Amino acid sequence: MKTRYNIPCNIAQSLNIIGDRWTLLVVHEILNGHTMFNEIKKELDGISSNLLSERLKYLEEEGLIKAELYSQHPPRYRYTLTKSGEELEDVFNSLIIWGSGNLKKCYKKLVDSTTEEEVGIAYYNKRTGERVEHIKVVPIEGNLQKAGEH
Repeated sequence: MKTRYNIPCNIAQSLNIIGDRWTLLVVHEILNGHTMFNEIKKELDGISSNLLSERLKYLEEEGLIKAELYSQHPPRYRYTLTKSGEELEDVFNSLIIWGSGNLKKCYKKLVDSTTEEEVGIAYYNKRTGERVEHIKVVPIEGNLQKAGEH
């Protein structure tokens, strides 16, 4: 995939990796336990075999998934998420929460597994573990040059 956004922004740079059509959905299927090519293709109605193959190779190059050969003849692979890929679960959950409040036709909601009550997002201090009520985005010093510049 080519770099589409040359903007010094985490969102733009993340979209350079996961923003292409089908990419997040492929990761989501692997997260949901569909680890074989044909399983993923079956769940993603409308994706071509060539495009799925391309996305899987790209996700492996970017370090979001691992491919494990499980059959030599014909060569067949099982796909699993890396730690980086697994960390996209929070993104998926955020999209489910957003969708449950904003989509005209909603298919899922995120609930507490013990009470079945809907949940929202909370932020915690990484050092102390305490809940944070007020957040802001701040630049990381030395990293504000245009993406791709050295």
